[in-house]
Amino acid sequence: MIDFLLDPNIAYLLLVAGVFMGLLAIVSPGSGVLEIGAIFCLALAGYAIYNLSFSVWAIIVLVLSVVPFIFAFRRKAPQRDILLGLSVLAVVIGSVYLFRDPEGGPAVNPILATVTSLLAGGFMWLALNKTMQAMQTTPRHDLGTLIGQVGEAKTKVSSEGSVQVSGELWSARSEKPIPAGSAIRVVGRDGFVLIVEKI
Repeated sequence: MIDFLLDPNIAYLLLVAGVFMGLLAIVSPGSGVLEIGAIFCLALAGYAIYNLSFSVWAIIVLVLSVVPFIFAFRRKAPQRDILLGLSVLAVVIGSVYLFRDPEGGPAVNPILATVTSLLAGGFMWLALNKTMQAMQTTPRHDLGTLIGQVGEAKTKVSSEGSVQVSGELWSARSEKPIPAGSAIRVVGRDGFVLIVEKI
């Protein structure tokens, strides 16, 4: 029933899909879909690897592909781009040469390997690069910079109210009641609620 998994081309596709889904799951964890997909694909690819003739050095290359990927987290462009490129290249080379034909060469169809490598490698490099850029980007609106800013109470502020600070309307509260229209200063924040005092 699962003999089709013993086709090196199918095993290659499963391995590439599993490794790439795993790398994406590392940089953007969340729903669990990527994690489950990676485990499923890698389990099926593992079955094929166990039953097919494989190259040990290709497995070593696949394992080593994680090293530049990990170091890429701590770097900024262009070093991050180079490290991500090395990681993707190692995954592609390791997976293409993982399975051997009877003569000792790669058993994966070269056309399939080329197309899959270009598509998967390009997509992976782009997705990982953009995800890491987003993770390392400072938010445009750092709420910490609001502390110390001066604004105006738009409503009466006590346990709740509204103030305008830096051109934006914010929910606010104050220990002492502040009448609407009063000048206020931000002295702290609780999440998205500003803690203010009357000037």
